[in-house]
Amino acid sequence: MTAEPPVPERHTGVMRRVLRAVSTVLIAAGALLILDAGATVAWQEPVSAVYAKITQDRLGSELDRISVADLSAAQRDALRTLRTEQRRMAFLARALRRDVQEGDPVGRIRSKRIGIDYVVVEGTDPATLRKGPGHYTQTSLPGLSGTVAIAGHRTTYAAPFRELDTLRPRDRITVEMPYGTFTYAVQRTKIVSPKALWVIRRQSYDRLVLTACHPLYSAARRIVVFARLVGSTPRGAAVVDGGA
Repeated sequence: MTAEPPVPERHTGVMRRVLRAVSTVLIAAGALLILDAGATVAWQEPVSAVYAKITQDRLGSELDRISVADLSAAQRDALRTLRTEQRRMAFLARALRRDVQEGDPVGRIRSKRIGIDYVVVEGTDPATLRKGPGHYTQTSLPGLSGTVAIAGHRTTYAAPFRELDTLRPRDRITVEMPYGTFTYAVQRTKIVSPKALWVIRRQSYDRLVLTACHPLYSAARRIVVFARLVGSTPRGAAVVDGGA
């Protein structure tokens, strides 16, 4: 039986260096995955959070540019005939609803209790929710009667609704639109099935509904916060004798 020729020493050295390099890369990759997982558990997924922050900054600039200048001459003339701030806010809400496209910024949601201040975009499909909290297109906009519903992530893309479960009755949530600021008082929180579409149905009073996946890191259920409108303040073109 013929013995195998010995492997040259220089080849053995090269193989060892390659293996060490591959091992180092794998260890580093594993460490990064562990850090990413740890950050996600402790706070939120960091890579998507950076994306969301950049996107939110851009959307904030776009939202700031929405003003009476976006109205047509006919719309401005019609606005002048409305004598109450509520009617003017409703008129501007209808105008925005007609013109807004999927993914466009429509307003800003704030809550001191859970430390949120995010631009709300139109729509709730996965691509749109990567930008920030999304307004359910089939529900009202603030200023119009009925239910205003907004969905948001809890662990990815800046996790705007991560602390939704810490909201308590009477906590305040504000939604700032180009034409008015609307304040809602939390009524209750409920855990429901993802198929429970009744939560966003129209009611006999004006309300805000916030939804997100529940529990954290799972889409098995939904956490829903119900809040009732307790006040509104006109802005921009909705201010009587202003901006038109």
